Amino acid sequence: MIEAKELTKRYGETVAINEVSFKVSKGEVVGFLGPNGAGKTTTMKILTGYMPPDKGTALINDMVVQEKPVQVKQCIGYLPEDNPLYEDMGVYDYLSFIADIRAIDKQEKTRRITEMIEVCGLQRVVSKDIYELSKGYRQRLGLAQTLIHSPDILILDEPTAGLDPNQIIEIRNLIREIGKQKTTILCTHILSEVQATCNRSIIINEGRIVAQGTPEEISQRARGNQVIYITVRGRQEALQEELTKLPQVLSAKHLRALEPDRHRFVLSAATEKDINEDIFIWAKDNNHILSEIHAESSFEKAFMKLTMGENKDA
Repeated sequence: MIEAKELTKRYGETVAINEVSFKVSKGEVVGFLGPNGAGKTTTMKILTGYMPPDKGTALINDMVVQEKPVQVKQCIGYLPEDNPLYEDMGVYDYLSFIADIRAIDKQEKTRRITEMIEVCGLQRVVSKDIYELSKGYRQRLGLAQTLIHSPDILILDEPTAGLDPNQIIEIRNLIREIGKQKTTILCTHILSEVQATCNRSIIINEGRIVAQGTPEEISQRARGNQVIYITVRGRQEALQEELTKLPQVLSAKHLRALEPDRHRFVLSAATEKDINEDIFIWAKDNNHILSEIHAESSFEKAFMKLTMGENKDA
């Protein structure tokens, strides 16, 4: 659905993005992550046809963006970082205006506007002027104009910027529901946004892609080894010896005894394979009662490592 091939863009002497390449498949919700100034917005502007690259190719639905800009825009819903709203217009009038720009049939227009008001939760403000709206409702209205023409692809640039915690949760839930039916790129520097909303992440730093994959995969590659915490019943020495013999386990450290026969361990394991299933099978085969197993979540640490000059080849 979306493909960037070696996209490069310069502003004078500054290289904003350098040979950026990635793909987004149909139905994916992908987080495009990076610190401020990493090149996120520049990449989104190229993908949506608002700016040409100096080098490389952007494709949407197998169409080269520069060759078929109108057709590309017809299948994209784009919410820029600075939500472009005409503050002197009413909410309903603005949606009607956008429907006309999108050349939506008059018989279909009323139905689409009504649907957007319902989907984006604008019922309470539909009779207000845009200048009266809170930041949260402005973002809802921005999403409504993004969706009104039923695009296959959504590109959302910092959709929760400037919102309070309650508004962030509301917009995040709305994006999650929308993402069930659309191919979506969510451009943000907020890690919790990606973890709560997306099924895959692309991290960009200083204009280059430094990592791609699920948050778990990125964390694991940046960290080096898996870190797994387990709590199990048995004798400490015997358990520790058995755990160190499991495939992929590099070490098993005893953390503490919760009860005389109930112990908590931290395991370090090689990255080739998720060993949770091996641990469950080991416990079952040896009649051990396993009451806890979880992998360390270190996506935030991985992001910092990847965007602060270390491990850029991860």
